[in-house]
Amino acid sequence: MSRLFVNIDHVATLRNQRGTVYPDPIAAASICELHGAEGITVHLREDRRHIKDKDVEGLRASLSSILNLEMAATKEMIEIAKRIKPEMTCIVPEKREELTTEGGLNVKKQFEKIKSLVEELQGNGIEVSLFIEPDMAQIDSAKKTGAIAVEIHTGSYANAPIGLKRDNELSRVLQAIKYANEIELKCNAGHGLDYFNIRPLCGKNNGISEFNIGHSIISRAVLDGLANAVKEMTEIVKGNQ
Repeated sequence: MSRLFVNIDHVATLRNQRGTVYPDPIAAASICELHGAEGITVHLREDRRHIKDKDVEGLRASLSSILNLEMAATKEMIEIAKRIKPEMTCIVPEKREELTTEGGLNVKKQFEKIKSLVEELQGNGIEVSLFIEPDMAQIDSAKKTGAIAVEIHTGSYANAPIGLKRDNELSRVLQAIKYANEIELKCNAGHGLDYFNIRPLCGKNNGISEFNIGHSIISRAVLDGLANAVKEMTEIVKGNQ
């Protein structure tokens, strides 16, 4: 059975737009845990555009579930991970100009660097996952690094138009998951998944250990929670609270 890890980066994005202390990512993480999330994912980017160092520190101190730290393969991030000690890290490619992570890590091309990073983090008791495309060669390279897990990038599937192209992308993802399981790699999945396109990937024996989902959940929360937020403020304005 898969577990849900909620990515709360965009709670921090909203906070940072005005430089306020709210909405608080740590409070958001608490709500996620109370309502079924078995882990919290955050991406500490090099430019700190959403999650900040203090958020990661606060989450490490307060979470009762698992902290999954997404990070680039840099010395700075390795040192932060070794200090904070999240249960899990997911190594992702990172470009300053991108809106969000746009593709998987090329493990094959950077094999020695990634292998060294995996050894250092896992030597410090931190599970390492590599964020990769649904590609057998990349899965093989990930296995050879010694990483415990891979996270299959589902963005091409999620963004494909409904029809043959999406079916083909789904097939690629499913084949990658099957292969990762066959060579005894823990397999996670994430990027672009929402309340509809995730359904073909779900099920008791789907081979996916964790789903990492953020934007669609935070977006749904904005709308589903808006009615109560407006109602409460109306009551305050009218002097009823």
